[in-house]
Amino acid sequence: MAKTLREYYGEALVRYGKENEKIIVLDADVSGSTRSALFRDAFPDRHLNVGIAEANMTGMAAGLASVGMIPFVNTFAAFITSCGLLAARTYGSYSKLPIRLVGAYSGMSDAFDGPSHHALDDIAIMRAQPNFEVIVPCDAASTDWAVRHCLESKNPIYLRMSRDVFPNIYPAEESFEIGKGKIVRDGTDVTVFACGLMVGHALTAAETLEKEGISVRVADLFSIKPIDRELILRCAKETNALVTAEEHSVIGGLFGAVSEVLAQEGFPVPVEAVGIRDMHGECGPYRELQAKYGFDADAVAAKVRRVLEKKETFGS
Repeated sequence: MAKTLREYYGEALVRYGKENEKIIVLDADVSGSTRSALFRDAFPDRHLNVGIAEANMTGMAAGLASVGMIPFVNTFAAFITSCGLLAARTYGSYSKLPIRLVGAYSGMSDAFDGPSHHALDDIAIMRAQPNFEVIVPCDAASTDWAVRHCLESKNPIYLRMSRDVFPNIYPAEESFEIGKGKIVRDGTDVTVFACGLMVGHALTAAETLEKEGISVRVADLFSIKPIDRELILRCAKETNALVTAEEHSVIGGLFGAVSEVLAQEGFPVPVEAVGIRDMHGECGPYRELQAKYGFDADAVAAKVRRVLEKKETFGS
């Protein structure tokens, strides 16, 4: 049975913590939620619960990074990219210290705690920070790679995690590379660029649309920054219609990143965006929120149909 992404993340911390004593894990009194508690139980001397003090925690991580440690900073995505942003901007972005900010409960996955705990702007915030890498895993294998990459990269990193169970897309031995996406299903009529939760939803939508005679390519852009410009342009040229799918505002996230590449390269194709419109969410069961706010498999399928209608008349 699949586990939650946060569980895979916590297990990866423990696995690599056994090999690397430089790993230090900090948490803002939510280690049970972020699953950094697994690391705490295994290595209590290398786990710091700083309390509800996200800005201080990020500053502490910068100090640890400056002396060669590898700090993982854990709390909800909504808070690490707001309360912790000044320190992240100063010490990570400006000073280039290799801190690892791990935003748990991203999107609307903290469903019943409501809009104050939802993170619908964190990708936009963190990809705007110079020198930061932004990574959004979608399953066990990509989460494990993301943690390993955090041990190797010299750059500050924002790692976007969810609290929920996602289907496993990749085999355990799958290889990944920062700045490169992956085609997880081929198709010829349209490409869906997805990240996180939406990779699984895009694959489900592709299966539904295949019954309608629509061939959908699905690409996982787990590396939001740096983004795979080559893959975006290749898919645009080969399918001539694109959909982006993200559990995030359609302003400044994956849709923005893909559209920027197309605009900069002067390659015009019709693009539709699956994501949250310019609004906050609410409390409720997670799957019901996905349907209501338009970031589920049905929403992906609807946007594919719409972009194909545009494709027929585009440029005429």
